[in-house]
Amino acid sequence: MKSISVVIPNYKKEPLIKHLPQVIKACPNTEIIVVDDCSPDDTVTYLKKHFPTVKVIRNKINQRFAENCNIGFRAAKGEIVILINSDVAPKKNFLTPLTRHFKDPKMFAVGCLEIQTVDGKKEISGKNKCQFKRGFLIHSASKIKKLTTPSKNCWASGGSMACDRKKFLEIGGFDTLYKPAYWEDIDLSWRAREKHGYKILFEPRSQVFHNHETTNVSVFGLRRMEIMAMRNQVLFVWKNFKGQKLLKHFLWLPYHLTFTTIRTKGIFLVAFLQAINHWRKTRHESKN
Repeated sequence: MKSISVVIPNYKKEPLIKHLPQVIKACPNTEIIVVDDCSPDDTVTYLKKHFPTVKVIRNKINQRFAENCNIGFRAAKGEIVILINSDVAPKKNFLTPLTRHFKDPKMFAVGCLEIQTVDGKKEISGKNKCQFKRGFLIHSASKIKKLTTPSKNCWASGGSMACDRKKFLEIGGFDTLYKPAYWEDIDLSWRAREKHGYKILFEPRSQVFHNHETTNVSVFGLRRMEIMAMRNQVLFVWKNFKGQKLLKHFLWLPYHLTFTTIRTKGIFLVAFLQAINHWRKTRHESKN
């Protein structure tokens, strides 16, 4: 059996300490690493006092999601890394069905079934699909038909997945191009599958409770989150597509700059301008 590490990127004490006991219970005899992204509260002190078996890495400056995860992967000793958000609580028996797939040498990442309660109703997610449409990669949830059968996925969610550590590091980990957040996990899975021929799966028997977006809403606010997500959707195309698909993207841009901007009440235009600025800045930094 391959060795396992758990990596939890974190910012602030809550909701981490609420869910950490369940993580420890569900992942016995595994290395658990919390990478604290320069929390402004007493997170590190609290963890060292109340969770002494958990390894804590504290960033001196805020790194955001992608690099925070990369730091955890580099520090981990396990061959398989379970990456989960601080607002995730895994079910007791989630580990075995998640990790068994790594007997396949082509396996890169396996995503979990996520459970959340919205307006008193239980919702499940984790299976997804992607298609290139109107010049962009469109990603969406896919209906989960069977709770006992694993299936191919477009991407493994950075909120709850298992990943081959060696392969993750070999392909460069999460790309900080998307800083501060969004599209890192889609980009990672896309590179692993399209450029390296690795496999991405969804495993419905590995289940976690996930209260989505709790950290980002409090830090960024809803409007900024929408702008970041749309900006990074643009950056994803510029980075990953060439030839006819990239040409189609630019042919569709006048439509999006007009109608998508109107539909989103100006958000697309703001996101597009930010994408241009961010692309120029990162390309300039890479040359230097």
